[in-house]
Amino acid sequence: MSGFEPFAELDTRYSHESATASPWSAAKELLTRAEMYWLSTVRPDGRPHVTPLIGVWAEDALHFSTGASERKGRNLAANPEVVLTTGNNTLSEGIDVVVEGRAERVTDGDRLNRLAAAWESKYGPEWHFDVQDGTFRHAGHVALVFEVSPRTAFGFGKGTTYSQTRWRFS
Repeated sequence: MSGFEPFAELDTRYSHESATASPWSAAKELLTRAEMYWLSTVRPDGRPHVTPLIGVWAEDALHFSTGASERKGRNLAANPEVVLTTGNNTLSEGIDVVVEGRAERVTDGDRLNRLAAAWESKYGPEWHFDVQDGTFRHAGHVALVFEVSPRTAFGFGKGTTYSQTRWRFS
């Protein structure tokens, strides 16, 4: 998807009359620099589960990790459809981004090494991961790595010119 620009449309029902659709480049910038994301999954019994986590935007997808026995890991085993969100907690500025997609396991060693380097570059040496057997390893813990390529994403512009943009990727 590198260089791909998804179709953007402004929802005028929820946007200021002078608003325009936000460019995908603004959303990618936020996804790249955000320190925290919120992952929404669904428990096997249908109840929602939301948790904050760290991650990296790389290779046109958002990546995160989890232990297989953690609640989010168990949820993903039953239903890989997720929503990831990030932004800021103010009404006066910025953009909040919501990414909808399917969490797909990353197991390729070369790719995991690139992602491990991206994690450490973004979060510092305390977030160093070794790659072994298709997983991240750190301090005796094993983590599965997932990518979420956006299927649909939303941008909620805030400030004096509120806007709601939908980006379609298919």
